[in-house]
Amino acid sequence: MTGLYILLLAAGFAALIKGADLFVDGSSDFAGYFKISRVIIGLTIVALGTSAPELAVSISAALQGANEIALSNVVGSNIFNLLCVLGVCAAIRPVPVDQMIFKRDIPVSAAAAVLLLLMTGTEALKNGKFLQLGMNETAGDVSRLTGVVLLVLFICYQLYLIMDAKKKADGEESAESVSLWKCAVLIFAGLALIIAGGQAVVYSARKIAQAFGMSETLIGLTIVAVGTSLPELVTSAVAVGKGETGLAVGNVVGSNIFNILFILGVSSAIHPIGVNAASIYDMLILIGISVLVFLVSMKGKVISRMAGIVMLLLYAADMAFAVMR
Repeated sequence: MTGLYILLLAAGFAALIKGADLFVDGSSDFAGYFKISRVIIGLTIVALGTSAPELAVSISAALQGANEIALSNVVGSNIFNLLCVLGVCAAIRPVPVDQMIFKRDIPVSAAAAVLLLLMTGTEALKNGKFLQLGMNETAGDVSRLTGVVLLVLFICYQLYLIMDAKKKADGEESAESVSLWKCAVLIFAGLALIIAGGQAVVYSARKIAQAFGMSETLIGLTIVAVGTSLPELVTSAVAVGKGETGLAVGNVVGSNIFNILFILGVSSAIHPIGVNAASIYDMLILIGISVLVFLVSMKGKVISRMAGIVMLLLYAADMAFAVMR
């Protein structure tokens, strides 16, 4: 039976890679058709598409009352995106960071993480109260009101991106050599393969892990968290391989903003989300990593191979901390 799951795992990875290839080509052609920056496409369409697994998991968790999964899924995915996805991309090829992303979107991503922490754990942060709590003890919550605020901020951010894209596209002609229908087919076919591949990888990897006696907690901290972020990893890695670095970085940063403002906004609007002490630690780690990525990008406006390797090592250390605690 384990052999069947190994075959499913291989098929899932194949679907992810092929889906990412189609998705990147379709998104790139779409940007060319409307004369829209690859960065904007990465921050919107690609970020939305690759965050679909996180959206599905978090909303399902909220509907089932498993609220902490919704929060840990988002925070864990964002840490994975910044350290592992960008780290892998930089290890493949040094990644230039678009000036607009550096000045606007990375700070917005970091600010969203800070806002989330302040709106959910203010009481726990006073006098370091969360340090005295057990990892599973309640330290705050993401209320429905907080969810509505996050959603309003997300809408404002997306409207700004759309208006900025339209302003920069004014007076430019569409690329006639690109078929809009072909773009749509590539995007939707790629997205379908990415989502199906991600589900296959998570399901089969979980079954394989259970066969080898791994605990549910360890599976959740590793396989499930990484599995929902595989679309970002594969899509960004393929984009970098094709020289579409703006699409790759835009995908990572856009996904992180989408995860906090939209996914957590929707999830907490459905049902308030409890925040435990472990989540406070994770949010502090996410903020620290966001600042680190900003500082790394500041140096030469590029993420070097060495920086990418260091980011991957930091992710391994964070995973070790998550398992030990």
